[in-house]
Amino acid sequence: QVQLVESGGGLVQAGGSLRLSCAASGSIFSINYMGWYRQAPGKQRELVARIAGGGGANYADSVKGRFTISRDNAKNTVSLQMNSLKPEDTAVYYCNADAWVRGSISWMDYWGQGTQVTVSS
Repeated sequence: QVQLVESGGGLVQAGGSLRLSCAASGSIFSINYMGWYRQAPGKQRELVARIAGGGGANYADSVKGRFTISRDNAKNTVSLQMNSLKPEDTAVYYCNADAWVRGSISWMDYWGQGTQVTVSS
């Protein structure tokens, strides 16, 4: 199995910055995509950004130009640098990995427990 541990959430004023980090561990053979999703109260979970092993990334329109995702393949970590934060960015942020576990027969989705990001106005 794969464990994802997030860190870096917190409370910040509008216009401020936060950096989220996520480390994957376990019997990992390979990780395809790693990414970040978020879920605000009363809303569905949505993709924020994800990055492929080769470095190609895609972002939600709402965060383009403000958030940057990066990845360290050797360490199985992914980070999300969030700048110019807005109150509407307030949500629980979840780390996600599309991984192949040793001994398995397919790629599977794994999720972290989530970290709260709160942006005050």
